[in-house]
Amino acid sequence: MSRLLGALAGDPELEALLSDEAQLTAILRFEVALAQSEAAVGLIDEVVAREIALAVEQFIPDWPALLAGMARDGVVVPALLAQLGATLTASARPALHWGATSQDAIDTALVLQLVAILPLLQSRIDTIRTQLASLVEQHGATALMAHTRMQAALPFTVTDKLRSWDEALARHRAALTALSPDLLVVQLGGPIGNRSSFEGQGDRVAEALASRLELRDAPCWHTARDRLIGLGARLAMLAGTLGKIGADIALMAQSEVGAVTLAAGGTSSSMSHKHNPVKAELLVALAHHTAGLSGTLNHAMLHESERSGAAWTVEWLTLPALLVSTGASLRLASTLLQEVVGFAEAAT
Repeated sequence: MSRLLGALAGDPELEALLSDEAQLTAILRFEVALAQSEAAVGLIDEVVAREIALAVEQFIPDWPALLAGMARDGVVVPALLAQLGATLTASARPALHWGATSQDAIDTALVLQLVAILPLLQSRIDTIRTQLASLVEQHGATALMAHTRMQAALPFTVTDKLRSWDEALARHRAALTALSPDLLVVQLGGPIGNRSSFEGQGDRVAEALASRLELRDAPCWHTARDRLIGLGARLAMLAGTLGKIGADIALMAQSEVGAVTLAAGGTSSSMSHKHNPVKAELLVALAHHTAGLSGTLNHAMLHESERSGAAWTVEWLTLPALLVSTGASLRLASTLLQEVVGFAEAAT
């Protein structure tokens, strides 16, 4: 996203949580926890696990080399392990990433990032619902004209209008909470997904790894991407609800309607009298955008055989963008509601 477009529709807080640096930190957390878990079940020496942990603590990545490795290998893990391994003693080096595969590190890192992201999204939903409750308290009895099929219908109130927005947001909030137990799980399968590389200790290692990372244990899900696809669908629905709010406010704020008054709006280069409902329009645009991203993300369900580089890359291209756009929608919706000055009965 360009800087100009980012100023319009970006989300710096979400972008930071999904940055290259954040992902690398999460991958390194996985590697330390993996070594500690393998030491706990006797697969590697505890002294070696401590050396790996210390090396990670002191590690300074060579980003140009990581970028070159990503372009070469299609995943950053081999280049990262080469750099980290070079800081270890010869006796410790074989124990780094022992039994695991790149997908174990990347997927678990993503889950660790989601651990921080999901509560942020839920907190923003809570803020918007509080704002809606405040508007209802202040203006709930104000009469509005309902519209069906873009035509004036019958009178109702601000409470009626805002209740439908709030109830949908409450459902999204509850759905994100319900998703979390199945979503926030460790990934550990080894090269072909059956944990055979852990000398019969795979399940014990996975259980210990999950405990250390404060995630749930789960069978390997290298090619079973339904959890992430489900998250994407829910994000698109959430952004869609926020887009509906934006569309309603944009219609209510039309000069000839005047059902809502906003404290601020965008300016025009040629018509100085205009106050364009930019934030409301953005909510509509982001609703369309996230719907498209969710549809694209659905294609990541099609993992051929035991690993798909193509489907995996589809996830990388779409899920972070979906998270950022949903975060931006929540941010913009909250700001837009702060700008609502009042409501007035619309002309019929």
